[in-house]
Amino acid sequence: MPRLSVVVPFYNERENVRPLHEEVAGVLGAHPGGVEFIYVDDGSEDGTCDALAALRADDSRVRVIALAENRGQSAALEAGFRAARGDVVATLDADLQNDPADLPALLAALDGADVVNGVRANRQDSWVRRLSSTVGNGFRNAVTGESVTDVGCSLRVMRREFLDGIVMYRGMHRFLPTLLRMRGARVTELPVNHRPRRHGESKYGIGNRLWVGLADVIAVRWMQSRFVQYESEEIEK
Repeated sequence: MPRLSVVVPFYNERENVRPLHEEVAGVLGAHPGGVEFIYVDDGSEDGTCDALAALRADDSRVRVIALAENRGQSAALEAGFRAARGDVVATLDADLQNDPADLPALLAALDGADVVNGVRANRQDSWVRRLSSTVGNGFRNAVTGESVTDVGCSLRVMRREFLDGIVMYRGMHRFLPTLLRMRGARVTELPVNHRPRRHGESKYGIGNRLWVGLADVIAVRWMQSRFVQYESEEIEK
């Protein structure tokens, strides 16, 4: 069994398949205990799944999971989490904006934490996306009582024990640090590099995130208020 599982969701990212794997494998290929690369195709229509299958034929450490249709990033991540066999799970986006070179530092930070969330420094996005992200982060933290600096950053590492059995409702990938903290995980943050997109187009914008994001925040706040927590012990005669 590999010690580390790298989970990456793909949706119409055919041109990024091989460059991403070459970078990630170059950084983590010699990881102690072994590594597996779990690439989840989220119903792509541009040949991404074929590109992943070709990659699988070249590298036995690659595992490809294909969703029957496009179900969103939360579903793709959950499929990857269920397949993961490593004690530690790392995630990043397929668009090459996350820098795989940051993964060793995130993994090292697990010595004092259960979840290490990346914080994108010097973001290479339009001012509109940066502004909407800042406002969204502030609103989410205010409602949920959290202090996660960058919930939109997919570059993170987590101990799998906290992911086991987690239910990922649509949109919940943006609240992973909060959901895992509710399960008792120690969450910390680390600055990470952010790069311009080389190929393809962004799947998110203000138009398709504003009202849905508001509903997601309300849902998470409800889950926090209803979350069952208790301490117990078995009494023996």
